[in-house]
Amino acid sequence: MTSLPLVFDAPRRGLPPRHLADLDAAGRRAAVTELGLPAFRADQLSRHYFARLENDPEAMTDLPAAARARVRDELFPPLLSEVRHQETDSGTTRKSLWRLHDGTLVESVLMRYPATAKRPERITVCVSSQAGCGMACPFCATGQGGLKRNLSTGEIVDQVVAAARAVAHGEIAGGPGRLSNVVFMGMGEPLANYNRLVAALHRLIDPAPGGLGLSRRSITVSTVGLVPAIGRLAEESLDVTLAVSLHAPDDELRDTLVPVNTRWKVAEVLGAADAYAARTGRRYSIEYAMIRDVNDQPWRADLLGDLLAPRLAHVNLIPLNPTPGSQWDASPKRVEQEFVRRLEARGVAVTVRDTRGREIDGACGQLAAQG
Repeated sequence: MTSLPLVFDAPRRGLPPRHLADLDAAGRRAAVTELGLPAFRADQLSRHYFARLENDPEAMTDLPAAARARVRDELFPPLLSEVRHQETDSGTTRKSLWRLHDGTLVESVLMRYPATAKRPERITVCVSSQAGCGMACPFCATGQGGLKRNLSTGEIVDQVVAAARAVAHGEIAGGPGRLSNVVFMGMGEPLANYNRLVAALHRLIDPAPGGLGLSRRSITVSTVGLVPAIGRLAEESLDVTLAVSLHAPDDELRDTLVPVNTRWKVAEVLGAADAYAARTGRRYSIEYAMIRDVNDQPWRADLLGDLLAPRLAHVNLIPLNPTPGSQWDASPKRVEQEFVRRLEARGVAVTVRDTRGREIDGACGQLAAQG
């Protein structure tokens, strides 16, 4: 499999000290024996962190008191320091701003969706895989801020654990619950931090004591279309849901909206997504931000529909969210509805995203981690 090009080998500087979540099962056993503890302590620590959502060794009462300080220093360094939480949607959406060990800021968003006649309650966290983003999509606040650094596996996983803890403790409206879904649609291009992303995915889906034991189907990885990395992900046998941020069906416009398209064209991106679907048996999602008078023309709906009709794909239309200094607006509702109609007329499944967090700059494309 072709390696990712150097342009996507994001900076490694600033990564935090080793954390339990950075390590696989063998690595945890080795780490605790290095501390002079028996290997079985690795499973105990893992159960505390992943099952009980506890990250303070002083609260791990089955751990010898004399060992707790060493365990804290070597395996539980602080990764995320809370700067602030902001809430909207009657308290069912919460955006968290975190300060990392080096002062870098990142954001995650926790969302609770009520049960409907068609589906049970969902509690979803949108997490960041990088601080900032190097993809430079002009309608996205994160992309316009540039890339600061990759996040470590532990920093990614700790966002999910923090969200699961908040839900379990009833910190969002609706009372205590259980985190059900994770979407890698926060800050950064997940596949540009490939190795740490894959390690984080294992921590999310591996059963206790190795991980959180989440369903593979409940995890979505979004990408602007790094074709070699999509191919690598297909071979990992993780079978998570793939989402492709397409935003235009034609190369001329997509070269502008999603600059990576100058490297891998629409046909190559869709081909890689098709191969992922064939390998995993999972339908992929096409993310499409509706931008007024830019990509919302009827002929583009027809072209998108013709491209996707024979494919195992679903379109997720996203009303464009406002960002500071943006020159673009969301498509009018009637234009959006016509776009939907034309896709459906070609047999393409389509939904319009229920946008959450717009009022607190927590919606798609709005995360900028301002202190």
